[in-house]
Amino acid sequence: MNDPIVPAVPFAEDPGAGRETGSGAGSEAASDRPGRRRMLRGALAVAGAVALRPLVAATPAAADPAGAGAGSGAVVVRRFGRYEVLALLDAHGPFPGTAQAAFPDATATDWERARRLDPAAFGPNDTWQLDFRCYAVRRPGGRVTLVDTGIGPVGSPASGWAPVPGRLPAVLARTGIAPADVETVVLTHLHEDHYGWSVTPDGKPVFPNARYLVQHAEVAALGPTRTARTYVVEPLLRAGQLHEVDGRTALAGRARPGAGAITLLPTPGHTPGHQSVLVDGGGDRLLLTGDVLVHAVQLATPAVRYLFEADPETARRSREQLLDEARRTGAVLGTAHLNRPFVRPWTPAGRTPSH
Repeated sequence: MNDPIVPAVPFAEDPGAGRETGSGAGSEAASDRPGRRRMLRGALAVAGAVALRPLVAATPAAADPAGAGAGSGAVVVRRFGRYEVLALLDAHGPFPGTAQAAFPDATATDWERARRLDPAAFGPNDTWQLDFRCYAVRRPGGRVTLVDTGIGPVGSPASGWAPVPGRLPAVLARTGIAPADVETVVLTHLHEDHYGWSVTPDGKPVFPNARYLVQHAEVAALGPTRTARTYVVEPLLRAGQLHEVDGRTALAGRARPGAGAITLLPTPGHTPGHQSVLVDGGGDRLLLTGDVLVHAVQLATPAVRYLFEADPETARRSREQLLDEARRTGAVLGTAHLNRPFVRPWTPAGRTPSH
């Protein structure tokens, strides 16, 4: 199960790191269904014994070269044919509540399998430890597609619960990627831990030359006062940088057979217009999952429901279809919240294959 991953620079101490406060991976709904943030805070209140802890801002352990574990590195790099893919750790912290409350249908067997897949997710007192991760796909010539933008700075919508400030701008800088180098930003969905660095708190696009791509169904589900609309959608529209897509959409490649491609794949359920990203390097394939699965328990048992899915049945179908596609084609998964960025799908035999 140890993929050939090249670790890059770990975190150094960032200015303001001492101001960070730990929290979790709750999110505001991309639909008009009210109260997601209140539900999250309610879960936190019910799990009152789980105190919010400071996010550790120290350098991650250098003894974790495979990227398997909390704080495995600010950047983990892999090649998929012609594409260089960089897993970018914006933050790490605990979910504000228990894992069992977040996945109420999970059985003891499900948790046992999940623990084998992602042991770092399991903290004391049933806490869920998770990464907040984005991905950069660097094409020949240096053009960059960024997939999701993390939790954002202090003052972003995630500030009420997430371990802000995230470190994405500093991490990008260490890879040699400037904001102006990003030509495309793919937002898998409009939850606040995935769009935080899209704009500044005063509404300026962080990536001035980028098209920001989101599914039409995701934007259409937003009511006029939803935070995602007022904080990120409207400023990007005013800047002329928001582009809605509808369904499966090719971003790049396929000019000739085997040349590789980047494709947006609708994977609804977690939100109405959730999308994932297929990076086909011309043989080697990567599926960037977004929140199709948010914990290894859903990798082990795709039918397990996450409490904050907008449409659990649709989410289950999307998850099962995506994992079936990965198994069929030999694709690696790039995950947003597991404690290792690159994993293989769980097989029916009950093991993740080696790579």
